[in-house]
Amino acid sequence: MGSALVGCRMISSPVFFRPGSWVRAPSDWSRNLVAGRGYDLDVGEGERIYRECLERVVTPVADLSHASASEAVMAREGLAKYGKPQLIKPRLGQGTFRVAVTDAYQRACAVTTEHSLPVLDVAHIRPFSKEGAHEISNGLLLRTDIHRLFDRGYVTITPDLRFEVSGRLKDEYENGRTYYAYQGRSVAVPRDPVDRPSAEALAWHNLNCFR
Repeated sequence: MGSALVGCRMISSPVFFRPGSWVRAPSDWSRNLVAGRGYDLDVGEGERIYRECLERVVTPVADLSHASASEAVMAREGLAKYGKPQLIKPRLGQGTFRVAVTDAYQRACAVTTEHSLPVLDVAHIRPFSKEGAHEISNGLLLRTDIHRLFDRGYVTITPDLRFEVSGRLKDEYENGRTYYAYQGRSVAVPRDPVDRPSAEALAWHNLNCFR
C-alpha cells in the first residue's frame, strides 16, 4: 500500500467569544457532516455569520440579543467604518511560522535537499530581533549545521538564490570541504512565488551577516 500525505490547516490568530456571544450555527449545517464545507461571505448564511462576528468584535457585549439601540448603532457604524471585508495575509506566530516554512519547502533543506526532519531547522533570513518578520518569505528550511553557519555569517544565499561560503571557514578552521562543495549552487525554493525568499532580506543578510 502506498503512503498518503495527510494535510492540515492551522489557525494563526483565533478570537474566542464568551458563551453569551456565540454566533448561531448555519441553518443548513448538518450535525452528521464529516466532509469539509465552505460558505460565501457575501451572501446567505456565510454573510450573516461573518457580519455577526464583526459585530461582536466591534461591540463587546455579553449578549447582543439584549444590546441597546445605541449599541446596535455603534456596531453598524463600526462595520461601515471598516468597509468591505478583504482577504489579507495573516501575520504568523513563531510556531505557525515554523510549520508554514517547513511545508513550503516540502520538508527538504533548501541547500542539500536533506529530508530527515530531525536535522532540519527553520531559519529567519533577517532575524526577528533585527526587525525580521515571521513570514515565509523571510524563512529558509536548512539542515541544522548549515543553519548555524548561516546565523554566524559563514554562509549565505544571494538575492539570485545561489549558495555562498565565506573564506573565513577555511581560514579560521582549516576545513569546510563539505560546504565548499555547494559553493555557487542554486538553492531549492517554494513552488509559490509569494513564499520564495525575499531578495531584500537576502541582500540584508549578505551585507550585515556574511563575511
